[in-house]
Amino acid sequence: LNRIGNLLLPNDNYCKFEDWLMPILDAMLKEQREDGVLWTPSRMIRRLGKEINHEESIYYWCYKNDIPVYCPSITDGSIGDMLYFHTFKSGVDDDANLGGQTHIVLDIVRDIRSMNNESVTCKCWRRTGAIILGGGLPKHHICNANLMRNGADFAVFLNTAQEFDGSDSGAKPDEAVSWGKIKMEARPVKVHGEATLLFPLLVARTFAKIGRW
Repeated sequence: LNRIGNLLLPNDNYCKFEDWLMPILDAMLKEQREDGVLWTPSRMIRRLGKEINHEESIYYWCYKNDIPVYCPSITDGSIGDMLYFHTFKSGVDDDANLGGQTHIVLDIVRDIRSMNNESVTCKCWRRTGAIILGGGLPKHHICNANLMRNGADFAVFLNTAQEFDGSDSGAKPDEAVSWGKIKMEARPVKVHGEATLLFPLLVARTFAKIGRW
C-alpha cells in the first residue's frame, strides 16, 4: 500500500498513473514544438480532463463545460514527479537546455493573469463569492484574486485548521477582510470541519434544495 494524505491506495496505482500520463506528456510536447501550443497549468488540466473521459471525474466535467481549473502548485506531487521524469525522456540533460523547447513549458504567469482577471472583470451582477474547501495555497490565491477587485461579496471557509499557529489556512475571514480580500460589508462564514464530510451536506441544504444542481 501507499498513501496520499490520509488516503490509502495500492502502490501500483502510481505505476498505472505514469503509464497513462507519459503518452499525454509526449503529445503535449509534440504540440508545443510543432504547433506552438502555449501550455499553462489550467490548459494542462483541461487536457487531462479530456483524456480522463469519465463521468465520475470533476475534471472531465470541467473540460466538457469549458470551466478553467487553476492550480498554481501543479508540480507539487505526482504530476510534478512525472514532469521531472519526462524531461529526461525528452532530452533535457543539463540546466543550459532548460530555456529551450526540449521540455514541456508551463506558463504560470498567464494563469495568474487569467484567474485575477476573472475576478476583476466579473459580470455576474458585478459580485463575486468564494467557497473554499481546505486551506493553504488555493485559499490564499482565491482570496488574493478578489483583492484585485476590492474584495469578495460572499465567502465560506470550510477546513479543520485553527488560527493559533498563525497559518493562512487557519485564519478566519476577518483576516481576509483586513486585507481587502473580502468586503467590509460582507457576511463571511468559517465552518470548522472536514470538507469531504460537510460540503455534501451544505450542497444538499442549499444549491440542491433550491433546484440549481
